[in-house]
Amino acid sequence: MALSHRLELRQGQGLVITPQLQQAIKLLQLSNIELDAFVEAELERNPLLQRDEGESEPAGEVEAVRDASLTQVDAVADTTAGRELDTPSDDVSPGERATGDGADPDHGAEHAGGQIDWSRAGGGGSFEGDEGYESALTDVPTLAAHLRAQLVQAALSPARNAIAEILIDAVDEGGYLRLDVIELAARLGCKLEMVEETLATLQGFEPVGVFARDVRECLALQLKDLNRYDPCMAAMLDNLELLAKRDMAGLRRICGVDDEDLRDMVAEIRSLNPRPGAAYHSEPAETLVPDVMVREGLGGMWHVELNTDTLPRVLVDQRYHARVSKGARSDQEKTFVADCMATANWLVKSLDQRAKTILKVSSEIVRQQDGFLAFGVEHLRPLNLKTVADAIGMHESTVSRVTSNKYIATPRGVFELKFFFTSAIQSSEGGEAHSAASVRHKIKGLVDAEKTEAQVHSDDAIVEILKAAGVDIARRTVAKYREAMRIPSSVERRRLMKEAV
Repeated sequence: MALSHRLELRQGQGLVITPQLQQAIKLLQLSNIELDAFVEAELERNPLLQRDEGESEPAGEVEAVRDASLTQVDAVADTTAGRELDTPSDDVSPGERATGDGADPDHGAEHAGGQIDWSRAGGGGSFEGDEGYESALTDVPTLAAHLRAQLVQAALSPARNAIAEILIDAVDEGGYLRLDVIELAARLGCKLEMVEETLATLQGFEPVGVFARDVRECLALQLKDLNRYDPCMAAMLDNLELLAKRDMAGLRRICGVDDEDLRDMVAEIRSLNPRPGAAYHSEPAETLVPDVMVREGLGGMWHVELNTDTLPRVLVDQRYHARVSKGARSDQEKTFVADCMATANWLVKSLDQRAKTILKVSSEIVRQQDGFLAFGVEHLRPLNLKTVADAIGMHESTVSRVTSNKYIATPRGVFELKFFFTSAIQSSEGGEAHSAASVRHKIKGLVDAEKTEAQVHSDDAIVEILKAAGVDIARRTVAKYREAMRIPSSVERRRLMKEAV
């Protein structure tokens, strides 16, 4: 068969994402600080844009969205709101790509009136330089990032993982915990024992000594890691003020050791690091401003509203546009004015759609996790991006972008939106999925019920018991959960029972 060249015409359908729509989608990922910086740059670049400094709310669709933002979460907002931003882009993983969600960049009312040629909106919405900005933030690891990387490996339950996130945020640049655990337990509505057990797990993270509440506890954690924490060392740590005064006679008498042992103990203390977190890059403290506010209303309903302080207020100066349009002489000047007008309308429209999308996603998250708001961290439900996306008629990648770098203020504190997404264990009977927290609770209950060597359950036996209860779980998952809760293996538990006898 001879090879030859041939021209063919084929007709097909494809999703075309304009540069302006890509920029509108990227606006969803920006935090309120980054968004304000972006808008500030647009105000400097575009003479037709101006910041609304008035006390009244902006007119048009933005005003409508803010008036409607106070809503009960079981009344889902208009499913068409934010559809323009609900488009997957090439910067997401294949698992997040769209399977057919479309987007019409010309859909919706225009603030300037009439149809706008979005293809001509150039220059104003450039995101050039984002890569350099992001790399500057991520080149040097921070202590919080280092601790969160270990938290992922710890495989804690959703409730404990939520507590751990708050504790990590409360660690200062030296590695010390600046938060009262009793106050935290009361705020989250959980038992103090749960907070203390979570803290004990975090105190096993690197660098050794992190999450200590004072110098004594920091040094004690490091000595325990070196297997050098004994009653003599404990007595010395209880009397560090004597060591600071160089009262060796008093230390020798309190610790009950001779001169040689005391010198060795002092040398060990001096070899420890009283500021374990200082080796990591520290970020300047910034005031956290929530994007969404939640408050309890009548009848136990939760009201969700946007924080208008985080919404940039920009207007298109129509009078100035009319004046410069009349004065434009050359084709280049006319093109510049038209581009500025299109870009200004694009920005106003995109900010409006961004506000609608954030409100819709936040309202659904609050509806799904109302148990946490009402009863505490132990009532976090299993939740993933797909559940929220299906409920509001958006794509998973859109929900992922909205929940990045966005914070919500609740009666239980300020949390990132991603905080409310927790893992789930599937049911073996095809029913509702089980929360990972409840599965861990079942495993701990089985172990606590063991009173004799004959009653000790192996991991395989626990798997069979859970499957009989409708929990479809693998043995390695049971082992991972057991180790995360610091429960010894069945062999070690039998040996401990035998020694106790």
